[in-house]
Amino acid sequence: MTFVYYFAAGLCEIAGCFSFWVWLRLGRSALWVAPGVVSLILFAALLTRVEAALAGRAFAAYGGVYIALALLWQWGVEGHSPDIWDFAGAAVCLAGAAIILFAPR
Repeated sequence: MTFVYYFAAGLCEIAGCFSFWVWLRLGRSALWVAPGVVSLILFAALLTRVEAALAGRAFAAYGGVYIALALLWQWGVEGHSPDIWDFAGAAVCLAGAAIILFAPR
């Protein structure tokens, strides 16, 4: 379930931040902020569901997932495909996240 929570939290965080991007950077209506705030609240709630003994460890591992999802968002929503270096960087980040979260302690 950890990956499901990270995936859902990542989508909520990116969607919430994107709503502010649309409002402030693209000059769209301030009405974009309302669903963004709701999305960011859901992000925070979902991240608390991750099975990790320490918040810092859960947040650090989430960072790798967030990076990969952000590149997928760029591709799927913004229409710009990541390049080979984006994919390589995301792979390194996901490997780091896996080490942080699943290493035996």
